[in-house]
Amino acid sequence: MGQPDTSPLVNLGLTGYEANAYIALTRRGRATAAEVARLAGVPRQRVYDVLDELVRRGLASLEPGRPVRYRAAAPSDAVGALLAEHRASLERLERDAVEAVALLTPAYSDGRNANDPLGYIEVLREPGAIGKRFDELQGTAEREILVFTKPPYAVEPPENVAGRELLARGVAARSVYERAVYDDAAVVEAVRSFIAAGEQARVVDELPLKLVVIDERVSLFTMEDPVAGASDLTIMIVEHPGLARLLKLAFEHAWEHGEPF
Repeated sequence: MGQPDTSPLVNLGLTGYEANAYIALTRRGRATAAEVARLAGVPRQRVYDVLDELVRRGLASLEPGRPVRYRAAAPSDAVGALLAEHRASLERLERDAVEAVALLTPAYSDGRNANDPLGYIEVLREPGAIGKRFDELQGTAEREILVFTKPPYAVEPPENVAGRELLARGVAARSVYERAVYDDAAVVEAVRSFIAAGEQARVVDELPLKLVVIDERVSLFTMEDPVAGASDLTIMIVEHPGLARLLKLAFEHAWEHGEPF
């Protein structure tokens, strides 16, 4: 006789060993644990645990004696017991689902109507995302853009297409550069092209951070890691007119003390 198909019993929640043991019992009026182990291919060290589980779940019964013997429950009773377990489990899940919905719905409803108190703050750390966002912000400038420029650059000055576009649109652009800018001929050439297009530029010995202020409404500035330094930058973008006006005062102070590029 070929091996029986245990998949229906396994699908109903039995393990492979339990399914094989139950099928073995159905083929005997009663059987000892040793006989079940041999007929079902269940390891001897596991067979008692397997049979005890069948008894617990109502798929078998035992007859006390020496040795103890086991009987299979009728298939209709055995399958009914397994279905009853699933129905009970489903009822518990349905109750838990109702409780979960009742618990989460008020918070969900409140969340739809709530505004993030820090929704005007954006934090970026990935260089590619920083460069893309910087280009986007330049594109939003309508009247004025003020910039503290120092390396490392979010967008290399020779590649700053968005900066050239805003100059072409007539946006007033002023930039303060660190004196070290003169060390890179390509950057110097790019700055000269910006100046020719309308940018005003000055130079100072050192800038405290990189900064962009657009139309006195949005600010972008760097926060260097105090340990890693400029190699690990966090970029803060804040859409807050009050902060933008404050940072513009800092820009104007640096501008007054700068030298023409």
